[in-house]
Amino acid sequence: MQTYQEYKRDNVEYWSNRAPGYSQVNRDELSSGQRRVWSRVLSERIARQYPGRKNETISVLDIGTGPGFFAIILAEQGYQVTAVDYTASMLEKAKENAGGWGSRINFLQMNAEKLSFADHSFDVIVSRNLTWNLYHPERAYGEWSRVLKEGGLLLNFDANWYRYLYDAEARDGYQRDRENIKKEGVANETDGTDIPAMESIAYRAPLSMAHRPGWDKRILNRLGMDTETDSEIWRTVWTREERINNASTPMFLVKAVKSGIA
Repeated sequence: MQTYQEYKRDNVEYWSNRAPGYSQVNRDELSSGQRRVWSRVLSERIARQYPGRKNETISVLDIGTGPGFFAIILAEQGYQVTAVDYTASMLEKAKENAGGWGSRINFLQMNAEKLSFADHSFDVIVSRNLTWNLYHPERAYGEWSRVLKEGGLLLNFDANWYRYLYDAEARDGYQRDRENIKKEGVANETDGTDIPAMESIAYRAPLSMAHRPGWDKRILNRLGMDTETDSEIWRTVWTREERINNASTPMFLVKAVKSGIA
């Protein structure tokens, strides 16, 4: 049976090697219309939670920042941004990508499952494509809830990325996606990645076999958070290329509010 230390070692090695390529993906997003799309999606939801508040008074924690996409666009909007990632090479790329905005972002190397912040530290937590990869996702959600202020907002964007390793129907969908990529002549997002290494990690990740976002809602509700999910958010945030690559694995949004305000 695997140990947490073995899983962590393999994960860090994979993402360290992936950092340059993943950073290029983020740079492409920053230089395209995706920058505006995601800026709007995040700012609108934060504004609804904090009507009348100026952005510079709102503290945001970006967990699993990777090459820094969320942190950068949030800093541009004037929020107080802290961005954490477990992998040093990802943080190096994030600082490079941030450029002049880097001075507005507090980058820290930290475990998403064991945050070093005090209770009630942040108004907002954001995350994208992280929770599926965690060894103790329930523990992570407990930590995220802990560091949120009363009335704080969690916005977690993710998908059932590797459910096809456990589910025959999902596997069929994954294969259809690969066929449609060729048929439509779009770039394959997995090109240049070590698929066997990633699948080896994903096979051991607990959430690869979970039914999400239902799982997330149950856990967050158990933590006392008011939770709702949006399984159609992919229609707003994904490009045509992303839709073709991941048609069988649509992105969802888990929105949760810590008790304290309506």
